[in-house]
Amino acid sequence: MVAPPDNDVIWARSLHHSHNGSPGLGGVSVSVRDAEILAVTGPRGSGKTTLLHCLSGRLVPEQGEVWFNSVPVHTMAPRVRERLRRERFGWIGADPELVPELTTWENAALPLLLRGVSHRAAKKAATEWLERLDIAALARKRPHALLQAERQRVSVARALCGQPTVLFADEPTATLHRAERSQLLRTLTAAARSHGITVVLATHDAEVAALADRTVPLLDGRRVATVALPGVPADTEGSAACSLSV
Repeated sequence: MVAPPDNDVIWARSLHHSHNGSPGLGGVSVSVRDAEILAVTGPRGSGKTTLLHCLSGRLVPEQGEVWFNSVPVHTMAPRVRERLRRERFGWIGADPELVPELTTWENAALPLLLRGVSHRAAKKAATEWLERLDIAALARKRPHALLQAERQRVSVARALCGQPTVLFADEPTATLHRAERSQLLRTLTAAARSHGITVVLATHDAEVAALADRTVPLLDGRRVATVALPGVPADTEGSAACSLSV
């Protein structure tokens, strides 16, 4: 076992994983630098979600290593990985997965409340993020009363409210219209930059990937030099190809 470079907040080597016998990852290695926005790109089924699950400790790879700040995630006990995800990582998926019994602000404050932060301090932090995402007026509503775009903003507020070291975003705008997608991404990337949050973003949309500092293209569970993505303007050089940047 080889320790990762000191300047990488996330470092993974030779990750292999399969789903019911079908290959999901086939020897993927990747590094993520501190305060970097890294886009994992590729078409649906390329292994993006599986990679994010392995990097975030949601899934233990069948082979390979995952390190966070020079600590091996792949050898952690389940409870330790759970605590790591709760205290140091944030997660945004295509489905907001809000708790239906909780109000908007309670859903946003959930990471802090689970850590034992006081009710008042958690509510204050959650309200500040809801204001930044223009949904503070919905603070007392429950998820069933919100539109899909509003629910997704709540999930972003929840992820950011926990003050994560690393934020994993798996197709966070997949269900949103273009205007809603742009606003959410602007807020997310601006927050990451201003708070020094490392972001690992999975997307099959070239416009989303363009917001990242680097891209890691995947195809059939392996890293490739380039991968075709939809969403590139017609006058963009290289048409719909997203190049590998290392």
